[in-house]
Formats: sequence, C-alpha cells, structure tokens
Amino acid sequence: MPSPRHDALIQMISDCPLLAVEILRDLMGVELPATPLIRVEDSTFNTRHSVDIEADLILVMGPPQSPAHAIVVEIQQDKAKDPRQFTRYAAALWLLLGCDVTVLVITADRATAAHYAQPIDSGLTGYRLQARVLGPDDIPAITDPHQAADQPGLSAMSVMVHGRDRKVIEAFAMALTELRDEHAPKYYEYAYSMAAPDIRRLMEEIMKSTAWPVYSPFAREHYGRGLEEGQAQGKAEGKAEGKAEEAARLVLLLLETRGFTLPDDVRARITACTNLTQLETWVTRAVTAQTLDGLFDGSGDQRR
Repeated sequence: MPSPRHDALIQMISDCPLLAVEILRDLMGVELPATPLIRVEDSTFNTRHSVDIEADLILVMGPPQSPAHAIVVEIQQDKAKDPRQFTRYAAALWLLLGCDVTVLVITADRATAAHYAQPIDSGLTGYRLQARVLGPDDIPAITDPHQAADQPGLSAMSVMVHGRDRKVIEAFAMALTELRDEHAPKYYEYAYSMAAPDIRRLMEEIMKSTAWPVYSPFAREHYGRGLEEGQAQGKAEGKAEGKAEEAARLVLLLLETRGFTLPDDVRARITACTNLTQLETWVTRAVTAQTLDGLFDGSGDQRR
C-alpha cells in the first residue's frame, strides 16, 4: 500500500527526472545515453489479456520519435512485490518503445534491497533481469551544504536514511537557504514525508532555528514570515489578512506537492477562508490526508 514516503519519492523524481539518471549514472555506474531529453511516460501497460500492469514511474530518455533508453522506477518498502513483475515491466516497455530498459528499485530497508538485488528469473528461458537497487547503504550521508544545494533530491533522500545524524539535516537546512527559490519548500516537504517520526522531530527543531521560512506542518508558526512574494502581499493587505493568505497558499502547496488534483471549488474554498485557526487545521491535515474530503472533515482512513 502506498505510503507518504512512497508518494514523496515518486513525486520528487517526477518533478526532477534527472535525479533517476544521476543515481544510475553517478552512484551505480550504469552507462546511459548522453541526452538532455528526459520525460515522464504513462506508467500503465496493457497485456494481451487486457489486464493492466502499472509501474510506479516510467522515464524515457531521448526524443519521443526515437527513444534512447527507458527507466522503470519502483519504490519498495518491503519484499511483498513479486520480482518477476519487474521483468514484465521491462519487457512490455521494450516492446512498446524499442529501446533498452533499466529497472531502478529504491528502498530504505536493507533486507528489501538485498532481496531485489538478486538476478530475477522471468520464467522465460534465457530472460533474466538484473534490477539496479538503491538501498540505504548506497545513499550517501550528505553533510556538506554545498553538495546538498547542488543535489537537493539526493540530499532529501540522505535525510530519509541518515537523518538521525544532526549534521545531515543541518546541511540540508543550509542548502535550502542557498536555493531560495520556489523549489526549496517542495524538497523540505519531500524529506519530511519520507522521514521517520524521530527524524521529523529533529528536522522541526533544526528548521525552527533558521531564519528562512520553511513550509511544513509547523510552519503555521511562521506564516507572517512567508516567502518574499507572500511577505510583500501580506504587508500590503494587512498583517492579519496576509497571514491567512499565506496559510491558504501553504495548504494548496502541500496538497499539490502530494499529487492531489484540486478542483476549482476546493481551491476557491481554501483561498476564500480567512479563519486562521481553520487554515492551521487544514495545514496539519494536508500532510497526511488521503482524500480531499479528509482534509475538510479530518477522516484519515479513505483513499483518494
């Protein structure tokens, strides 16, 4: 069953497909085509029996008319998935695109990494697949703020695995300060969603001590300090109104970062709200809500 960690990893790589290429090429030594063209592809395949099979994420390198290489990204939390499913993904994608395919498995669990690192017998004579597995031992502990700023996606994954080392989170926090663009809040939310509860608490402690306003569940304490655009608008329209607008934008950003599609009526309801207490409640719920209804009524047992 998908989890916040699973969804955050998929969303982060979808937003920055180059991250998967860098992992394979730089961390794992996989030879890949030299092309700046990388796109996210439809991840659902159809078999001859009309049974859909769906990978977590498909990336295609090269121009649409002549694909050079495809990458299947799978996020695994345990050993529940049959490894032979990966062979089906690779074969179906090869048939569809006519190019070589690499399966990249990402997991924060050592036993799961070892399980999927074994050669996979597809059941078809002569066809064995070797997935590329990025496990916790393969993700570096990034403690250099400059490296973290250069590789924010990998740094967020470093927080996921090595976040109990205070220096890792401090480097990540300093990197976000260096970035200071519209992507920085998203990387914080990715790291927060992927992290274990004790790492989240340490993240909150460290980020609260910085002067840079971070979007997170505890950011309701910092609405008045929002991003520069939010500050300018908040000051122009008054302190109280500005805080409410910042809070509404935060709710929208959290939901969009988690992959929700927001209907116009939902977006209008959030942006029209001027009750800061209500908005603070929605901010907290936006981190874990599984449906848009769950955001408003607090239910957490539904799937979107």
